[in-house]
Amino acid sequence: MTWFPLVALVLGPVLLVEALLARYEVMLYTAGWRSPGADLPPGVPYARGAGPDRPPAAYLVYLDGIGKRRFTDTRDGGQLVKALIAAAPDLRVLGQVQPYSPLAAPLADRPVWVRIRRHAGLLLFLHNVMQIFVAADRRYRPLYNRAVGAQIAGQLRRAGYRPDSGVPVVLLSYSGGAQVATGAVAELHAQLGAPLLLITLGGFHNGANDLTRALHLHQLTSAHDRIERVGAWLFPQRWPLLQGSGWNRARRAGKITVHRLDPATHLGRRSYISPHTRRPDGRSHLEHTTDTVLALVRTVTAADAPP
Repeated sequence: MTWFPLVALVLGPVLLVEALLARYEVMLYTAGWRSPGADLPPGVPYARGAGPDRPPAAYLVYLDGIGKRRFTDTRDGGQLVKALIAAAPDLRVLGQVQPYSPLAAPLADRPVWVRIRRHAGLLLFLHNVMQIFVAADRRYRPLYNRAVGAQIAGQLRRAGYRPDSGVPVVLLSYSGGAQVATGAVAELHAQLGAPLLLITLGGFHNGANDLTRALHLHQLTSAHDRIERVGAWLFPQRWPLLQGSGWNRARRAGKITVHRLDPATHLGRRSYISPHTRRPDGRSHLEHTTDTVLALVRTVTAADAPP
């Protein structure tokens, strides 16, 4: 096939440059040369849902997939967040966290990337894909986990969370956001002492992170989700043979529960968060996923609910 060498010649150098640049932010953070951004732009709230005069039943942090490149939600992620807020106004929801930036700097707001997006938008996705692999790399993983965990903790404080208050924090992650969610557990526990519930939706992660401090992890998946299956195959820590990995230790401890959302797919009109395709019971995939997520959230808020 004559096109393959040409594609490799063009894409190969791009991937090499991205692989080098992906480490740039975490090294700046580690060296102390740059601090993560803390403030949000005007008009972007620190949380939505339950207001300051209404103590929330839980804080829900949504960590989006590789399309996340600004403080506002992606199209699909935004639909899920809006559906959750509409169905559960007692939750305080944060969607502004930048899972693919240890410096909490949205990719779309950087001048050079604004120009790149106009001419080669695919590079924005490649950048975030490479960030996932940096977060999974054993050399950088502790640094990345600490950086993004601190970012989430800071945003939760600004949204009103009081450390050691006992209010549950739910990390809802889609696709590559699962790598960041599982990595943030230790730092969030250390900074906030919060009860942590993890919900992964088509989660793409390496299974190396320690989940000891998490209450539970609910894995929402589907037999039609090829991208999640690639992650389970690609990373040895997800294989049953490596019993000492964080993922397998959590499985043995009974901390992981699998929920099937068949026949949903990872992307497209039949994706987990598609409002278009209907299931046999008449609900859309978005409605079914929203109902499932909220039922799992209620497992940690039920004890605090009024009689």
